[in-house]
Amino acid sequence: MGSPEHRRPGSGRRVRRDRHGRGLRGRLVPATVPLARTKAEIFDDLVLDTVETLERRFAKELAGVEFAVEDVPPDLNVYDSDVLEDGEVPLARLLPGRPGRQEVPPRIVLYRRPLEFRAMDREDLADLVHDVIIEQVANLLGVDPDELA
Repeated sequence: MGSPEHRRPGSGRRVRRDRHGRGLRGRLVPATVPLARTKAEIFDDLVLDTVETLERRFAKELAGVEFAVEDVPPDLNVYDSDVLEDGEVPLARLLPGRPGRQEVPPRIVLYRRPLEFRAMDREDLADLVHDVIIEQVANLLGVDPDELA
């Protein structure tokens, strides 16, 4: 049983303290420091940088296109031709839009974990993300990827 000074008044619960009698620690790094950014946030920024660059150049063509990031691809046995693969692992997917009463805009989905796994460092990841987005946008627009790069 703990000593009375380690209990909250009116409750039977103990206050958690470290071995020096202090309370729980706060953040080790302020949220504004880049070290506090998660891999997912860094990846999202890389995607956003490439998309913004493309949208400045091709605003009309990319007006209704949605870009999304998912951690891993869905578990399917066979992938359609709209999936960009490296071996057997999907890296991205182009979902063409469907016109009609319930219009669905075109959507390009990047899979974060497979792309991160193939990159050696952040610069390599930025190049890989850029290349994959360029390839998917080129497929959507029906042009050669070299025209977009």
